[in-house]
Amino acid sequence: MTLPAWVPDDEPKPAPEPLLLVQSFVNTLEVGQQTDLLAGPGTANPWLRLAGLLGPEATASPEELRSAREFREGIRALLVRNGGGAAPTAGDLRPLETAVRTVRLRLTVAGDGQVQLDAGPRGRVADGLLGLLLIIRDAQRDGTWPRLKVCANDECRWAFYDRSHSRRGAWCDMATCGNLIKNRNLRARQGSHSAGTAGRRTGAARRPAPRGPAG
Repeated sequence: MTLPAWVPDDEPKPAPEPLLLVQSFVNTLEVGQQTDLLAGPGTANPWLRLAGLLGPEATASPEELRSAREFREGIRALLVRNGGGAAPTAGDLRPLETAVRTVRLRLTVAGDGQVQLDAGPRGRVADGLLGLLLIIRDAQRDGTWPRLKVCANDECRWAFYDRSHSRRGAWCDMATCGNLIKNRNLRARQGSHSAGTAGRRTGAARRPAPRGPAG
């Protein structure tokens, strides 16, 4: 499968398009590597243009990039929920709500007669962000949205598309994050068991001997 140029080369579990764009947007931040394509204009503008989220002649300001990063983390909070995690807070949702208020949607009629909502040309970053919300809305309707999650490893948080039949996938890669967390949990359980056993032994040693008959 040939992926678009704006998708990471090592993407192990890509979502179907156009949801793939939302996934790749979230993955502009690599938590484990501490690299962020949206951190500055030198990397952000080329990627946003390549992904079609920014006009070819447009340049995102520092304030727009800050809003884009906050918007990205709002989407990540939604994906945490998709994976069975906590529901997004009001603070998580605020950047998404702000994006809706700053851009006007328009109705369009497609060639097949379908009436659609459209964010318009991707001239500004705000237009591109609203386009991502429309992709999410469509994915929620066609059933693909719940399969887009973030890795359950807090040190990773990579967005991945869960294609498992059970829809219970939790890791971007079982060989790395999955085994890491499973081994960590196993060690924690073993440590807890050892501490409990030691406690029981200590308690047994301190338990007073039964008293004999009063004489």
